[in-house]
Amino acid sequence: SKDCKPRMKRQPTLAEEQAREAREAFDLFDLEKRGRIGYHELKVALRALGFDVRKADALRLVASHGAQGAVAEDEFLEIVAEYTSKRDPEAELLKAFELFDEDRTGRISLRNMRRICRELGESLADEELQAMIDEFDGDGDGQISFVEFAAIMRSSDIYE
Repeated sequence: SKDCKPRMKRQPTLAEEQAREAREAFDLFDLEKRGRIGYHELKVALRALGFDVRKADALRLVASHGAQGAVAEDEFLEIVAEYTSKRDPEAELLKAFELFDEDRTGRISLRNMRRICRELGESLADEELQAMIDEFDGDGDGQISFVEFAAIMRSSDIYE
C-alpha cells in the first residue's frame, strides 16, 4: 500500500542577510518593545523592506498570521518570506532603472545622474559621474541602457 501522507506545503525561507534585515525592521517598528507589532507598524516595516503594502493587506496579514491584532517577530519573518518569494527580480530591476531614467529615454544620462546625486545630497563633479557611466557603458554612447544597468545590478551583492 502506498503512503498517503498529505504533503506539507513548503514554507518560503529567507536568506541569512534577508532575515537579518527583516529582524532589524521588526525591531525598529516594535516601538514599545513588546515583541509584537500592529497592522500599521507591519505596513510601514514591510514598505521599509521594499514591499508595496496597503492598509487592507496589513489588516489581512495580521488577521491571518497574528493574534490580538498584532504579529510577533517569527510571524513577521514568515510574512517577509512569503512576500520575498513572490518578488519578480526583472520587474524590480526595471522599476529601479526607471527611478534613474526620469525622462523616460530608456537611458541613464549624466543629467539623470546629477539629479540622483542632488536628491541624495551627494556632490560629485560631472567628471566623476561621467567616469561612473563610462565604466559600465558597453556600447560607448555615454549613457547607461537598461541592459547595461541590469548587468551592473546582477554583478553586485544587491541582486540576489
